[in-house]
Amino acid sequence: MPFSILILALGIFVINTSEFVIMGLLPEVAADLGVSIPAAGYLISGYAFGVVLGAPLLTPFLVQAPRKAVLVALMGVFTLGNLACALAPSYEWMITARIITALAQATFFGLGAVVATQLVAPGKAARAIAAVFLGSTIANMIGSPAGTAIGQELGWRTSFLILAGVAGVAALMLILFLPRVSAQKIANLKTEFSVLARPEMIRALMTTTLGFGGTFTTFTFIAPMLTDVTGLSSGWVAPLLLLFGFGMFLGNPLGGRLADWNIHRAVQYSLAFLIVVLLSVSLVMQYPLWMIAAVFFFGMALFSTIPPLQIQVMSHAGDAPVLASAFNIAAFNLGNGLGAWLGAMALDKGASYMQLPLIGAAMCAAGLGLAWIRSTAPKAAIR
Repeated sequence: MPFSILILALGIFVINTSEFVIMGLLPEVAADLGVSIPAAGYLISGYAFGVVLGAPLLTPFLVQAPRKAVLVALMGVFTLGNLACALAPSYEWMITARIITALAQATFFGLGAVVATQLVAPGKAARAIAAVFLGSTIANMIGSPAGTAIGQELGWRTSFLILAGVAGVAALMLILFLPRVSAQKIANLKTEFSVLARPEMIRALMTTTLGFGGTFTTFTFIAPMLTDVTGLSSGWVAPLLLLFGFGMFLGNPLGGRLADWNIHRAVQYSLAFLIVVLLSVSLVMQYPLWMIAAVFFFGMALFSTIPPLQIQVMSHAGDAPVLASAFNIAAFNLGNGLGAWLGAMALDKGASYMQLPLIGAAMCAAGLGLAWIRSTAPKAAIR
């Protein structure tokens, strides 16, 4: 595998770690910035909505620009954005920095996946994409737990300073080692967007948003759940995030195998699995041993949904692979933002942490309903 693909994987590692490390540090960030934990939760939903905005605002125009220059510039945005987070003097500064940083994520993911396929022989395209997105898996298994542990020990700002440094290294390595690849020429932008307006594409993106997004009513507040409800010390948060990441590592190939077998059934079964796990989290949250097991299965269920949901969207991409890829990332993050926002709103209205997984399960059930409607539609309507 070309070394430049590993550099792209490093970029995705930094991006995903930056996105999710704050969940393990939510109590520390809230205390330092002088806001409540529900208010700090909006730092997560704000980031997710920034990704959603970035897909339509940046991707259609940057996809035609020199790809190496675009990827370097986007990684530069992440470098400066994480530095701004580390130096944030106020909550308002922090959320603004998070949103601006997030604008670049969908384009980097979508463009990075396509560039990876241009760096290898045609028969190795799938393996190239898998290698790039290995950065996401490592971010969840190692990056976020390590960032949480560092933040708890040395202060949450230190975690963002380190991420800014790693992002800067990734940008420099892209400059030095990423070959120049040809950019896609778009003859008609309206035609490109028409792919996204097809009913089957809209339904697939909505299934992604609702089915995946319900998890973030719970995942956003996993740290205070473990400490305030389960009764574990804050020192348990990082190891349990590592356990969560290990569950993700096992769930991803599980979802992939299901999708290879039957894509429509894979979407349904993975979302049903996720709903069952969320309901279980609510039931066992007060019991430490059961909650530890539930955290593992939560990670497994969460990532088992990703391959089926990704493949479902890409199967409708046609001649707009970069746009579809970017908008699928946006759909995931729209769900992330909605889930985190619903969780924060529920807490503000007096809901308990134990009720948040129930709200998330209801949101996932809406996505499952869309998947079921699609699977029972007449064959002529599915195509």
